[in-house]
Amino acid sequence: MSGKDGRWVIWPAYIDAEKSRSQGRAVSKRDAVEKPTVDEILVAALQMGLKAEVEKDKHYPKEWWEKPGRVLISKKGPKTALVKEIAVRIKRRRG
Repeated sequence: MSGKDGRWVIWPAYIDAEKSRSQGRAVSKRDAVEKPTVDEILVAALQMGLKAEVEKDKHYPKEWWEKPGRVLISKKGPKTALVKEIAVRIKRRRG
């Protein structure tokens, strides 16, 4: 959750329906999606008109043994609202 450079860090775990809140899910189960990817997060952020950058070889701190990657997104509003909107857009895009 870096705030020093004007960008939010968004991990796939934040919107993963298979994760619990203690494992890092930041949205409700209803809004979460199964196995989100950094590419899906990137597309959703770009659709929202945000500057976004993918870092594929990053480890999620709570699951350091995996490398799901992360997305750095320009700050625009509260992080929780941003994460929820990304999840909703991914869900809508999947159909």
